[in-house]
Amino acid sequence: VLLRSWEVGTLIPGAWARTDRSISTPNVVEKLPDPFFLSSTNEAKQLVDAAYKYEREKSKKELPKKSARPCDFLKHLKEPVAGTRSAIRAADYLETTLKILKKKLLRMVKGEFNLTDVLSKKQKEMISKMTGCDYQIRPITCPESSPYRTITGECNNRKNAYFGASNHGYARWLPAEYEDGVCLPKGLEEGKLYNGFPLPLVRQVSNEIIHTANENVTPDQARSLFFMHWGQWVDHDLDLAPFTTTKIDNQDVHCETSCVFEPPCFPIKIPLNDPRIKDPNTCMPFVRSAPVCNAKTFTREQINAITSFLDAGMVYGSEVPLARSLRNQTNQLGLLALNQNFTDAGLGLLPFENKSQSLCVLTNKTANIPCFKAGDARVTENLGLTALHTVFVREHNRLAKELKELNPQWDGEKLYQEARKIIGAMTQVLTYRDYLPLLLGDELEKQLPCYRGYDESEDPTVSNVFSMAFRFGHGSIQPLVTRLDEHFQPLGPQSQVPLHLTFSATWRVVMEGGIDPLLRGMLVDPAKLMKQNQMMVAELQERLFEQLEIMGLDLASLNLQRGRDHGLPGTSA
Repeated sequence: VLLRSWEVGTLIPGAWARTDRSISTPNVVEKLPDPFFLSSTNEAKQLVDAAYKYEREKSKKELPKKSARPCDFLKHLKEPVAGTRSAIRAADYLETTLKILKKKLLRMVKGEFNLTDVLSKKQKEMISKMTGCDYQIRPITCPESSPYRTITGECNNRKNAYFGASNHGYARWLPAEYEDGVCLPKGLEEGKLYNGFPLPLVRQVSNEIIHTANENVTPDQARSLFFMHWGQWVDHDLDLAPFTTTKIDNQDVHCETSCVFEPPCFPIKIPLNDPRIKDPNTCMPFVRSAPVCNAKTFTREQINAITSFLDAGMVYGSEVPLARSLRNQTNQLGLLALNQNFTDAGLGLLPFENKSQSLCVLTNKTANIPCFKAGDARVTENLGLTALHTVFVREHNRLAKELKELNPQWDGEKLYQEARKIIGAMTQVLTYRDYLPLLLGDELEKQLPCYRGYDESEDPTVSNVFSMAFRFGHGSIQPLVTRLDEHFQPLGPQSQVPLHLTFSATWRVVMEGGIDPLLRGMLVDPAKLMKQNQMMVAELQERLFEQLEIMGLDLASLNLQRGRDHGLPGTSA
C-alpha cells in the first residue's frame, strides 16, 4: 500500500511527498526513497520482458513468406543477435524506467523538467545497477600476454578494456540534440521552428536536392567502382547500428505499416506532390537504431554492434559465438567454413545462413538460394560486397594452408589466429596505403602526422557522427552492376543488371558465373563522380530493396532520418 501511495504522489510521509506542486523538482526527487525507484524498475522490466516475449512468439507463428517488403530486407541486415541483444535489452530497461519515473513525477511536481538533470549521482548509479546497465561496463581481467586481438575488441587497451569494443555506444564529439533533451528525435512536431525555420521533411530534401536520374551520372575518371566497394567494406568493419522492432508500449502498432510515431517506429512523412508516392497520408517505414546503456547522463545513445577497430571483423565476426560458427570444425587446420552445396568453378563460396526462412530465396523462388553467412550480417546487401567477403574467406584459407606447410606443429587454433592476424594487417595496409590517399587527396595526406606509437589514453571508439558522415560513399554508387568474362568482355546479354535487381540476390553469384565477373566489373567500371547536383542515383533513392509490386525505400531519406534519430547536431554546430 505504501509503494502504491508513492507511485501516485499521495499519502506520502514527509515534506518531499506532498502533492503541493510548488515544491521544486530537485528537492522532491532527492528525497525519494529507494523502493520508489525499485518499483519503477521492476515495472519497466515486466513491460520490456513481455514485449520481447510477444515479439518472439509472433516470429514463431509467422507463416513462410511468399513475398517480402523492402523493410523486411533492411531488418534482416540490421537485426541484433546474441550479446548485442542482451545489451539492447538492458538499455530498454533503462529507457522504460525513466519514462515510468517521469510519468509518476509529473503527478507530484509542477511544470516540465528534464529527468536526467534532477536525478542525483547516487540515484543514477542505483538505476543503472537495477537495470543491468552497470554489468555492461563490469571490470574484466585482460590476458597478460596474448599476441592476438580478441574477437570482441575488448582488452585492445589493457587499462581501458572497453575502448573500441563491440556492443558499446558510439563516441559523441558534440552533445546529442533531442527534442526533449533525452531521447525524442527532432521533427516530431510539424511546423515547429528551429533557428527560425521549420525542419523540412527528409523525403522533400531527398526529392529536391539529392535525387539523380540513373541516366544523369558523371563517371569518376580517377577512381574505379572498386574504390566505392572498398569504402563500404571498411565501413562494415567499423560500425553497425542495429535496430529492433520490439515495441514496449503499444504492440498493436507495426512499424512496417503505421504512420504514427510509436517507438521504435519513426515513420518518414511524405510531402505533397511527391513524384512517386501520390497519397500524402501514407509514409515510409523507419525503425530507430537500438539504444545502449548510458550510465553517465541517461540520454539516449546508439549501440555499435561491432568493434571500432580495423580488424577484419566483417570476416570473423565481433562476437565469440558467431566467430566460432564461421570456422570449419571438421578438422584442426584453422580454416573458415565454406558452402557445402555449391562451388564457384571449384573455388569456395560462403556458407549459407542457418535459417528455415531465408529472405534471399524470395529474390528468385525458382533458384531457391538462401542468404550467405559471414562475420557481418550485411554480407548479402549487394553483389560487390558479397564478392569481397568471398575473396577474404578464400584468402584466409589459403594462408592457413600455407602456414600449415611451413609450421606442421601448429594446431588449428594457432593457424586460425595467425591467418586472421594477417588478414587484419592486409585490410589495414590496403586502407591506409591505397584507399585513404584516393579519398583524402595527396595534400591532406601530407598534413597527417606519422604514427607516434601506441597511446593508451586515446579512445578509438568510432564516433556517432562518423557513422553518418561515412555514408558519403552512397554518392559514388553506379546504377548498374557490370559483369565481365575472362577477356573483360560483357558476360552475355545480362552483363549489366540494374542495381535494385541485385540486392540480396545471392542466386546471381551461385547461378550466374560466381564472383570473378563481378570483380572484373568493379575494377573496370568507374565510380560515380560525387557532384553537388548529382548526389544519389534513383536506384538507391527510389528503389532500395524494391520487390515486385512493392515500392522500394529511399536511402537518402533513411540517411537523413537516421541523423535525427541519433540526435546529431546540424552541420553548423
